[in-house]
Amino acid sequence: MKDVAVKVYFAGEYKEPTLLDYKKEIDIMRKLRHPNVLLFMGAVYSQERLAIVTEFLPRGSLFKALHKNNQALDVKRRMRMALDVARGMNYLHHRNPPIVHRDLKSSNLLVDRNWNVKVGDFGLSRWKNGTFLTTKSGRGTPQWMAPEVLRNEPSNEKSDVFSFGVILWELMTVSIPWNNLNSLQVVGVVGFMDRRLELPEGLDPQIESIIRDCWQSNPENRPSFEDIINRMTGIVQKSAIGLGRRHSEP
Repeated sequence: MKDVAVKVYFAGEYKEPTLLDYKKEIDIMRKLRHPNVLLFMGAVYSQERLAIVTEFLPRGSLFKALHKNNQALDVKRRMRMALDVARGMNYLHHRNPPIVHRDLKSSNLLVDRNWNVKVGDFGLSRWKNGTFLTTKSGRGTPQWMAPEVLRNEPSNEKSDVFSFGVILWELMTVSIPWNNLNSLQVVGVVGFMDRRLELPEGLDPQIESIIRDCWQSNPENRPSFEDIINRMTGIVQKSAIGLGRRHSEP
């Protein structure tokens, strides 16, 4: 028997579309099959609550693996994790209609026993109540959000690309984004002053270039996940060759 995870939303936590709307969304999620997307297994819904059943991943979230883990993850593994996220998101964006995550962040990415990363908590984000400001339940975290989302402007899949840039920065620096600012300050700094996180010295120039492209102010200028995958695959392969050479040197 497989372990499962159950996430329960109570009536006050989500908007109130009809149960028919839930059923439609749940039917879409049930058909999703990708190694980098959390497997959705079913749902139980009533007027009072909605329970979502997914596969259970033992290592928990990417946020936990990066920031609350005694075992340091080497850079090659962290790059592979970023590639996993891009592959999962590319799959979601290529559905018909495309699935836009809207709340992509390291705590919504889950890590399996073999350190593979899967995108979770998608699809339901559009049902959630409330603003993007952090609440007691921790819903909505502006530290990962695109400027247009922080300004409450219309957004599309390119907002997910901006969030991926923050996750890639987080994976490369092993730091928590905007850790020195509160949520309201992040809204001001990113959403209205157009500032970005600082990129560390010594970062691989190709990785730096991907992050900068993801953070373009104009969403149209941000790359697609397909483009990101192509660029990152080359970097991961190159790093594997480089490491192999070093090990084989006398």
